[in-house]
Amino acid sequence: MPEPTSRTTIDSRQTPRFLDLHVLQTLPFSNVNRDDLGSPKTVMFGGTTRTRVSSQAWKRPTRQAAEASIGERALRTRRLPQQVAHLLREDKGWPAELAELAGAQIIRSAETKLALDDGDRTTASLLFLPDSAAGVLAALAEEHRPALEKALGNKAAEKKPLLPKDRVHEVLRSRNGSIALFGRMLAEIPGAGVDGAVQVAHAFTTHSTSVQADFFTAVDDAEQWATDAGSGHMNTGEYSSGVFYRYATLDLDDLTRNVPEPATARILAEAFATAFLNSLPSAKKTSTAPHTVPDLVHIAVRADRPVSFAAAFEEPVRATTEGWAGPSRTALSEYAFRVEKLLGSSGIVHSAHAGVMAKPLEGLGEQADSYAGLVSDALARIYPEPGAAAEREQS
Repeated sequence: MPEPTSRTTIDSRQTPRFLDLHVLQTLPFSNVNRDDLGSPKTVMFGGTTRTRVSSQAWKRPTRQAAEASIGERALRTRRLPQQVAHLLREDKGWPAELAELAGAQIIRSAETKLALDDGDRTTASLLFLPDSAAGVLAALAEEHRPALEKALGNKAAEKKPLLPKDRVHEVLRSRNGSIALFGRMLAEIPGAGVDGAVQVAHAFTTHSTSVQADFFTAVDDAEQWATDAGSGHMNTGEYSSGVFYRYATLDLDDLTRNVPEPATARILAEAFATAFLNSLPSAKKTSTAPHTVPDLVHIAVRADRPVSFAAAFEEPVRATTEGWAGPSRTALSEYAFRVEKLLGSSGIVHSAHAGVMAKPLEGLGEQADSYAGLVSDALARIYPEPGAAAEREQS
């Protein structure tokens, strides 16, 4: 890699706009994201086949880990009427038919395009709501129990709205930290849509891969006394291995619009960044246990636009005596350096990296000692302590 002799000085006084996260992570023999036939997902890139992990597959464990960190869950479900009915039946002692009517009324009382399915037990569309929503709606139904009891058994009356629509809408449009980060697409409910601050790319291997078949058998433990020794089940699984490039960006303007309070926004940003670095899809985990950590993480705080380095691997990395991991780290660093020379570093507020290598990688900013420190340093540039920004400007 060429020595960066004329690197532009980073201007930390610019307003942070994006938090870019670049990750190289080695996964051993595994299949963390399967296609409809059970094979590892793939993508053709640079004329060769790579193993791919969809953004949805990596985003879900990231969201769950972030939710655990902030203590706020959001549930994606079609079973909101059943949730409400269950709470009323089990916690409040309501008769089953009355509880089911209340669950259906949660949707019927709202002037939305939401439709009911499965005998009024589910919604036709997936909802994405704070996990407290069902409890709030059950309490609302409790307040209006007399109206529900009066309508019970009268088919015409049961089809009419029996709950206050404004209060139902308030709950269906409610959001929490998880929804502020990951967004919500819900066209059926006016005002319920939330532009997510998080953008996640599909992960792919930096090099060519091929599917590896694993023939396996399962012994029938109850037939060990039989004379015909053999297997109770035989099948073939498909797996792959490699070094994956993962990329995500956090739109800080969108996050601010969703969460105006800077202290709360910082908590959400830290929860997401930490969760993205540490999460792993769980498919086939009991038979492969692919619980690795990233080999390299590069974080950039940008004032101009998000920048993915996926093109660094359009030419597939070739394995050497170091395997794929070392050359992948070098390729990422070299490509980042070239991109910075092309774009200039005026849009970079902060740039740093950390990883398993002993020496720093010149194209990826300063080297941090740990991933936790890497995230903390980046967030300090985005959400500085009072007086810190003025000190940097004077310096």
